[in-house]
Amino acid sequence: MDARLRRVNKEIADCKNDRSSKIQLELVDDSPFHLNGSFPGPEGTPYEGGHFEVDIRIPESYPFQPLKMKFITKVYHPNVSSASGAICLDILKDAWSPVLTLKSTLISLQSLLCSPEPNDPQDAEVAKHYMTSRSSFESTARYWTHIYAGGPDPNAKDGGKGKDGQRDEVAIAGLEKAHVNQFEALGFERGKVIDVLRRLNYRGVNVTKITEDRVVEELLKP
Repeated sequence: MDARLRRVNKEIADCKNDRSSKIQLELVDDSPFHLNGSFPGPEGTPYEGGHFEVDIRIPESYPFQPLKMKFITKVYHPNVSSASGAICLDILKDAWSPVLTLKSTLISLQSLLCSPEPNDPQDAEVAKHYMTSRSSFESTARYWTHIYAGGPDPNAKDGGKGKDGQRDEVAIAGLEKAHVNQFEALGFERGKVIDVLRRLNYRGVNVTKITEDRVVEELLKP
């Protein structure tokens, strides 16, 4: 058994034996070098109550090269691509150290959900939302946690998990229904209105800075 396989097997066993961290690892296609990691969303954050899964690839030169990780679960966060799940985290790049493990790296990902770094984003649009209106950002992140990570329904009065209903595309985009309805009433297709307002970051104080004419100009573009 080579050194890489020996180390990976030990790290997988360590995760299974440490139930307090709630970090879980599963082999993909029986390969110890392709794993599915998961952890609960941190308490006191918009991700609380969600279950987040991460795709993990272990390179041939591990542990001297960083693990390759991306979120499988869709996450609304400045440092995670809302499209691909790619992650912007220094220890997955130039700050990697061979002393880091599968468990410690997943714990760092969990901590990243607690402490976004909008000035070094993976998803620029989400970072703009975070810096423009924190409360609106948190509402959107909470809704994504409900829709994609099985978290509690933010609209349920008891805060419990609501039954799966129709997804609210306006809430997923982090927009106000009134703003979408305003431009939809002018005859524009709802999906295009949502896309344009999201790209323009039509939220919070930015609403007063972006004229209706500018929005209409964007909506008229093919």
